[in-house]
Amino acid sequence: MRKKPDAAFKAKVALEVVRGEKTTSQLASEYGVHPNQIGQWKKRLLEELPSLFSDRRKREEK
Repeated sequence: MRKKPDAAFKAKVALEVVRGEKTTSQLASEYGVHPNQIGQWKKRLLEELPSLFSDRRKREEK
């Protein structure tokens, strides 16, 4: 069975690809993850990041 990556690992890889210091293919080789998977993590990061700073989130936490 394959080990399922945890959230911290996904965030680390997604942030690295967003920074643009390495290509998706380079990161895929380095971390042993398929490039399409990294693309999905990047997409999710960019979609959910704005909600991190929204006022709605603060109201939900209270």
